[in-house]
Amino acid sequence: MDKPYLFISDLINDLKRGRIRIPSFQRGFVWDPDRVVYFIDSIYKGFPFGSVLLWRTKTPLRTERNLGPYKLPESEDEYFIDYVLDGQQRITSIFGIFQNSLAPEKNQDTSWTDLFFQLNSKESVPFVYLDDPQNYDKNQFFPLRYVFNAPKYRQITRNLNEDIAGKIDDLVEKFTQATVPLERFQTEEQKYVATVFERINRKGVELNTFQLLSVWNWSGEFGLQEKFQELAENLPNN
Repeated sequence: MDKPYLFISDLINDLKRGRIRIPSFQRGFVWDPDRVVYFIDSIYKGFPFGSVLLWRTKTPLRTERNLGPYKLPESEDEYFIDYVLDGQQRITSIFGIFQNSLAPEKNQDTSWTDLFFQLNSKESVPFVYLDDPQNYDKNQFFPLRYVFNAPKYRQITRNLNEDIAGKIDDLVEKFTQATVPLERFQTEEQKYVATVFERINRKGVELNTFQLLSVWNWSGEFGLQEKFQELAENLPNN
């Protein structure tokens, strides 16, 4: 029986293996860096942040969307795929901040992924972006991209004093133990999927007219957004 949650490391691994994917009718990644910071801080502090809704199907969709700036690999699992119906912004934020393996697509802004934990912060939110994320004081900052990178994490903490290393250990443990709550429903009736998605978005950020049309006219074989993209690419540049 599937658990009603995933550990962050398991979520990242499922995305890297292509088991969790984004349907084409989803909007793109729209969170600004401040919102990413507060979301990560909520996970760190154990605050509730809502469940992710996944649609499980045995039939891969013909058209899909990238996960923010990342192109997900093809699924290695022939049994099922979980498509994200609600929680894409949260999943993209988690993946972008903590993963270390997938390179972003060309010309994509990934500055929001370089988030640091400020070890001696007096602020209520101890996570910051640095002007130069490649050069930083290891006694003051720890990059979150290394939380699940054990070799790099050990390398960084090896020469730090016990107090600072202990703070980093506590940080890593919190994110290692943190879970993402999940809801799943399984169906091969795709007409119900668009209805569920549209109803979910009535309570959140409203879809614009084009996005609603994309959902209402969506099927596993047809995506309105993709058709408009193809048309735009074929138009002559004046």
